[in-house]
Amino acid sequence: MGIEIKEVRTGSDRKQFAKLPFRLYKNSPNWVPPIIADEVKSIDPAHNPAYAFGKACFWLAFKEGECVGRIGAIINEKYNEKMQVSIGRISRTEFIDDEEVVSSLFSVAEQWLKSHGMTSVQGPLGFTNLDTQGLLIEGFDHLQSIASVYHLPYYQAHFDRLGYEKEIDWVEFRLTIEAVPEKAAKLAELIRERYKLKILTFTRTSDLKPYVPKVFKLLNAAFEELFSVVAFDDVMIDYYAKKYFDFINPKFVKLIETQEGDLAGFIIGVPSLSKAMQKANGHLFPFGFIPVMKALKHPEEMDIFLTGVDPKLQGTGVPAILINELQKTILEHKIEFVETTGIFETNHKAIQHWKNYKHIQHKRRRCYKKAL
Repeated sequence: MGIEIKEVRTGSDRKQFAKLPFRLYKNSPNWVPPIIADEVKSIDPAHNPAYAFGKACFWLAFKEGECVGRIGAIINEKYNEKMQVSIGRISRTEFIDDEEVVSSLFSVAEQWLKSHGMTSVQGPLGFTNLDTQGLLIEGFDHLQSIASVYHLPYYQAHFDRLGYEKEIDWVEFRLTIEAVPEKAAKLAELIRERYKLKILTFTRTSDLKPYVPKVFKLLNAAFEELFSVVAFDDVMIDYYAKKYFDFINPKFVKLIETQEGDLAGFIIGVPSLSKAMQKANGHLFPFGFIPVMKALKHPEEMDIFLTGVDPKLQGTGVPAILINELQKTILEHKIEFVETTGIFETNHKAIQHWKNYKHIQHKRRRCYKKAL
């Protein structure tokens, strides 16, 4: 019996698509399960507003009646228009270690992209830069953060075999947080005074909520020139705000305003939910929310989720103020370890900054490309 490829069309198909990784990674202690309901909604046009500016199709692979792989193909029309290109994306690739299965999946996704006029493909990428990005190629022995991805080591060999080449890598760091050096604290204060900046801190989510649209607007400006990025419109801002807001402890969000009241920069730390999400095992209810809420209120480790600075103020030292303020709160909560999210390997300033801490560079994710 050969490989059967089935297009995802129904709610039942989407649920099967979302559940496949639970079987593939059941013996992988460093994989962190997503929330199944969120995964289902993310590939449903009725729930994900990203379909308004793009096309997408998803498939399942079956061998001897068993689901053994999945893949998605996405066309982000906003990105293609911005960059004046015809590039498609592969997304959410998961599969057993079987050449026939993997080749069949990639073939159907590539043919679909070609049929819609795409001349090349890149990925793994999602609908936006806040969606799943990259293939893990280093760091399999480290626990996944919820802002990152996890894959099995054999995945890379299949990408290479199918003619995919490296486009760009993200690197991730694990930091050991120690006391803020007096020199760093003084420097941050000098920068704040020089540019007449105001630090905003929060203890209640209700106080933070009005700033969420401002954070996303600044994110648009700060990330505009980065790889794979398109600006978030108001609909997408609302979508991601609702998706992630409940997983934020406001104490670990630091904002900076200018004298005129404009947002100059932000840093968002999120209590590590990796172990809590493993306990939840794909479901927040009826009991999965308990370890998640405990991790949010009493964090043992921290993930740095997002950082952004107004392009007009880049080079002024604003990031130093943000990190200094977050570090003080981290120390107050006796948190020893922090995980960074993916940093482009070409972002030498950010990489050098994290290297100033006691650190290990322990994970690497890759975006591939291929001509069609």
